[in-house]
Amino acid sequence: MLLRISLIIAILAGLGAGVISYLEVSKKIPVLVQQRNDEHSAKVTALANLSKTKTELAKTKNTLAQTQQDLAETKSDRDKAVERADAQSKRADELTDKLAKATQERDDVQNQLAQYKATGLTPEQVLTLGQTLKEAQTQIAAITAEKAFFKRKWEVTKAQLAKVMGPDTDVKLRADLKGKIIVVDPKWDFVVLDIGEDQGAVKDGELLVSRDGKLVAKVVLRSVQKDRSIANVMPGWKLGEPIEGDEVTPAHPAS
Repeated sequence: MLLRISLIIAILAGLGAGVISYLEVSKKIPVLVQQRNDEHSAKVTALANLSKTKTELAKTKNTLAQTQQDLAETKSDRDKAVERADAQSKRADELTDKLAKATQERDDVQNQLAQYKATGLTPEQVLTLGQTLKEAQTQIAAITAEKAFFKRKWEVTKAQLAKVMGPDTDVKLRADLKGKIIVVDPKWDFVVLDIGEDQGAVKDGELLVSRDGKLVAKVVLRSVQKDRSIANVMPGWKLGEPIEGDEVTPAHPAS
C-alpha cells in the first residue's frame, strides 16, 4: 500500500514537472517565433537591398563604360583637331616663308632693274660687258694659278740654291704651313704627310712633329709630291714615337 502511494506521488510529481516545463516552453515559443519572423523579414529586406544594389551597380558600370567611350571619342576628336591645327600652322609658316622669299626676289629684281636703267646702257651693251667680265675673270683665275705655280717653283729653286750656297743654310718654309702624319713606318723611321707642293712643302725642308703641344720629333722632307710628302725622322731629334695624326709645322718658317 505504501509502495502504491509512493508511485502515485512520483507520478504526480513527474506530471507536475512536465506541466511546469510545458508552461515555461510555451512562454518562450512566441518569443522564438517572433525572432524567427524578424530574422526572416531582415533577410528578405537584405536580399531586396542586395538586388537593388546589384541593379544600381550594373547601371553604374554601363554609365562608366559609356563615359569612357565618350571620353575616348572626345580624345580622338581632340587629337585630330590638334593635328589639323598643326598642319595648318605649318602650311601657314611655309606660305609666309614663300611670300617673304618672293617679296625679296621682287625687290632684288626691282633694284637690279633700277641699276640697269641708271647705267643708260642698251641690252646688247650689257651682254657685251657681261661676256667681257666673264673672260676677264677666266684670265684672272689662270694668272692666279700660274702665279701660284711659279711661286712653288721659286720656293723649290730657292731651297736648292740655299743648299748649294752652304750646307748650314736652312730651307725656309711657309710660316702658315701645317699638316699631319697619315702613315708611319717605325722600322725605317719615315713618315708620310698630307702636305705637298700645293701647300708649300719643299724638299729638304725641316718640320717639327708635335702632339698635344709637346715636341715629339723633327723630320726632313725627302720626297715632295703634289699633295703628299715623305719625310725621314732626323737622328738626335726623336723624343718619342711619331704616330698617325701628329701635327707638323715648319722648323724654319719664312719671315
